Amino acid sequence: MTGLRSSQVAAAAGVNLQTLRYYERRGLLAEPDRSLGGHRLYPAEAVTVLKVIKAAQRLGFTLDEVADLLATGGHRHGRPDAGLQERAKTKLIEVEAKIADLQVIASTLRAAVAAGCDDLVTCAGQQCCPIPFATIAVGAPDADPR
Repeated sequence: MTGLRSSQVAAAAGVNLQTLRYYERRGLLAEPDRSLGGHRLYPAEAVTVLKVIKAAQRLGFTLDEVADLLATGGHRHGRPDAGLQERAKTKLIEVEAKIADLQVIASTLRAAVAAGCDDLVTCAGQQCCPIPFATIAVGAPDADPR
């Protein structure tokens, strides 16, 4: 019986053993064969699958989304929203929205640094305060003072 042992797969994919086992429990990796001694023996393509999972995570996909992509890859059966192409388009829209939010945050923080804001409470009471405390607190569900 041939295959790669857990430590070999983990090292080749750049993950630790706990990650490997976790992905297996989540169903992202197929349960491997076992040697006569009970050691897990993974096929070589397990390294590729692990690298794909990690790359997809870096692109912003959650593990649930990755699992769904792996499960539907090649098995779409009329579901146009199941493939990577559509999922990537959707994820790109999400990422671009996050970038826009981060640009607003960065701009506001630059303005706070330029204004010399040192104390949040004092700054919040000043008209020149660049941090939009009033608009953040107004109608916000987290505005509960408890």
